[in-house]
Amino acid sequence: MRNLIVTADDFGASVAVNEGIEIAHRTGILTAASLMVAGEAAEDALIRARHLPALGVGLHLVLVEGRPTLPPEQVPDLLDSSGHFRTNMALAGANMFFRPAVRRQLAAEIEAQFAAFAATGLHLDHVNAHKHFHLHPTIAGLILKIGARYGLKAARAPVEPLDLIGAIEPVKPTLAGRIAGPYANSLASRFRRAGLTVPDRVLGLAWSGHMTTPRLTALIERLPSGLTEIYTHPATEDAYPGSAPGYEYRAELAALVDPAIKDSVREQEIRLGRFADFTTDKEQNA
Repeated sequence: MRNLIVTADDFGASVAVNEGIEIAHRTGILTAASLMVAGEAAEDALIRARHLPALGVGLHLVLVEGRPTLPPEQVPDLLDSSGHFRTNMALAGANMFFRPAVRRQLAAEIEAQFAAFAATGLHLDHVNAHKHFHLHPTIAGLILKIGARYGLKAARAPVEPLDLIGAIEPVKPTLAGRIAGPYANSLASRFRRAGLTVPDRVLGLAWSGHMTTPRLTALIERLPSGLTEIYTHPATEDAYPGSAPGYEYRAELAALVDPAIKDSVREQEIRLGRFADFTTDKEQNA
């Protein structure tokens, strides 16, 4: 059986993103969204989410290129001079691994983001992290430890099969990809051992910000059996404060609502759902 979760990241980053997510869910194939609890438009996202009961909303942990949930004075070693998380992930990651004081601040911030999500009253559908920073073993461990107290049952491990992508378009492996690949596989195993539902594969890394209609069409046509997550970045504008330069936000939205893609999903009897839908399946079969 082919099961598919279609996720949008950065819910709450801006009104344009929130609009894109709502449209893609109401009229397209989007089934889940990952919420930035301290995002500039988080309150707008919550208003929309409460009117979208079928949308699986999860926590998009932000520990890089964003604002903390805690007051800056409580997490000074995670922030730069502007009061935002550091953009140098290598240096930030090293500090998180080697410095106990930084790990304590990191744990407090992750706890605060889980608590802020819980305070919304929404069901926690899943968790992932901005820029896939949960590949860091310290962050992954804290997600498992803290998430268990908040009912966490599903998570993303960004394991992308390049053979599937390469069958559609040639993909040149990058150094970052070669480094991240083993960590992603290790993360998937670690999460599964902890009892979390983890998709068999994640599609969207190689084409992040460029999941256009031809690419999404080709992926749907070649979708393997098992549970797949395709993650996207729909928005009604291509540029907003904090947007990634060059990302085709509107093109991704157009792909998600394309009638031919919706028809293809239906004709191929691909089951669309939230993480929670497939977590329930696993529990019933246990």
